[in-house]
Amino acid sequence: MTSTVLTLLEIFARLSLLAFGGGNAVLPEMQRQVVEVHGWMTAHEFAQLYALAQAAPGPNMLVSTLIGWHVAGLGGALAATLGLTLPSCALTMAVASAWHRFRDAPWRRAVQAGLMPVTVGLIGAGALLLCQTTTTGWRAAALTAAATVLFAATKLHPLLILAAAAALGASGLLGG
Repeated sequence: MTSTVLTLLEIFARLSLLAFGGGNAVLPEMQRQVVEVHGWMTAHEFAQLYALAQAAPGPNMLVSTLIGWHVAGLGGALAATLGLTLPSCALTMAVASAWHRFRDAPWRRAVQAGLMPVTVGLIGAGALLLCQTTTTGWRAAALTAAATVLFAATKLHPLLILAAAAALGASGLLGG
């Protein structure tokens, strides 16, 4: 294996163990590693890969595979995917029995209650990072804010909101 593939494996293995609340919780650190630390892509390329991963059917964190592919081809895709999945799966398997056994313990409820704001904060940081990277002007920021309100306040299907936002973006109405 090349050193880049091993580096991808190591980065994504570390991220795997920090992904409380799912892979989106580690997006800011993932972006920092691949953009700022290693310079494998730009922030805009990262946002594009994330958008592609979210639009495609399949696992939520397909972005790790796309990043690996972008950086080091098939070996990179496999390293990033395995790095993001295997450590957390192994840890889950190791503690699942004890976690279930202590399901009514007060300390378990306290741990879960304490992890909830951490998870919300990490996911919020990921959303903020993507908004900062992709918002190109006040019109795009207004569209992002409007879409966020629609996501939160209505029962509209998210793909309808995304399609409308994409159509507005493609129409050129947001330039400027």
